[in-house]
Amino acid sequence: MRLIGGKWKGSIIYHLKDGPVRFNDLARQLGGASKKMIDQRLKELESEGMVLRQVISDRPIAVSYELTEFGQSALKILDDLRNWSETHQIELKK
Repeated sequence: MRLIGGKWKGSIIYHLKDGPVRFNDLARQLGGASKKMIDQRLKELESEGMVLRQVISDRPIAVSYELTEFGQSALKILDDLRNWSETHQIELKK
């Protein structure tokens, strides 16, 4: 839980499940998170070996993120957690 339990980390991992996503697209998908918060969480996930950062172009700078094999292994845990919360009718705080 130390690796994926932080606020927004699970959501970021979920949104990267289908392949590389550009930073601005990820920020739009996450909605309630600030870009600064997303950037911090992505840096944490990258340092933990769960996310790979790739610079697409320098001017203007464009960056995409994708899950590493290690990051993909967390998807099953997140899916199990989602199923558990739905089974027990646990609502997420808004």
